[in-house]
Amino acid sequence: MELVNLYGIQLLNALWLSALLFMLAVGLSVVFGLLDVLNLAHCTLYMIGAYIGFTIADRLDSYWLALLVAPVAVTVIGAILYLVLLRRLRGNHLIQALVTFGLLFVGYDAARMIWGVDQFKIAEPALLTESFPIFGQKYPLYRLFVFGVGLATAVALYVGLDRTRLGAVVRAGVDDRETAAVLGINIDRAFFVVFCIGTALAGFAGVLAAPIRTIEPGIDVEILIPALVVVVIGGPGSLKGAVLGAFIIGTAETFGPQLVPEFASFIMYAVMAAVLLVRPQGLLPVKPAH
Repeated sequence: MELVNLYGIQLLNALWLSALLFMLAVGLSVVFGLLDVLNLAHCTLYMIGAYIGFTIADRLDSYWLALLVAPVAVTVIGAILYLVLLRRLRGNHLIQALVTFGLLFVGYDAARMIWGVDQFKIAEPALLTESFPIFGQKYPLYRLFVFGVGLATAVALYVGLDRTRLGAVVRAGVDDRETAAVLGINIDRAFFVVFCIGTALAGFAGVLAAPIRTIEPGIDVEILIPALVVVVIGGPGSLKGAVLGAFIIGTAETFGPQLVPEFASFIMYAVMAAVLLVRPQGLLPVKPAH
């Protein structure tokens, strides 16, 4: 029974971590898969969202206001970044990688200049400070909230891409961009909207993670690798792939240290290598290989 309880708790940990990775990686995946932009600075927007959320929550004593305002602020920053810089780099992945990797250092120095090097956390909202009795112990309700938000986000994105005009335009652009443009469909505008949604989710994930994970300069680099691995094994541009990839990596990162602690430092890379050996294009790519 003790073993069942232990792994039950670890499964819950895997679920909230998977939800967080999904919300971060889905924007990175869609931007690369649809807009052909490799934005390594995507996770910097996650860090900025966490810092802005902390500032709002600290000054105004409102977690919910931080959760609402920070993603909007991050979206504005991301939109400016795209319009001024990223859209000019489309088609050249090497330059994109170099430029956006440089932006990681810009974000790091900007965070140090504005907020210093101290570590911060956002206090959990009063509504979610309790613990939920499960698997023989009390589990933080806030972490279940993070999983619930991630699940709701995945469903909302699926419905949005499957049942709305924006989703139809995006699918048309992915299937045949030239033909869609000839028919008068503004693909660039639709993809820009999708980019902004992904950016908002990065800021949203930053605020969601802030009561659990420490906010400090460099947290963007720390989470960049897991997010990239999710994109690679799921398949760039794939919503379902981001869900599956996030669950696989979230589970591996949670159970790995428990089951094989001596290999914990590279279990994520081992999982990625195993997947790519079987499916080099990712598990659920937007355009299946022929």
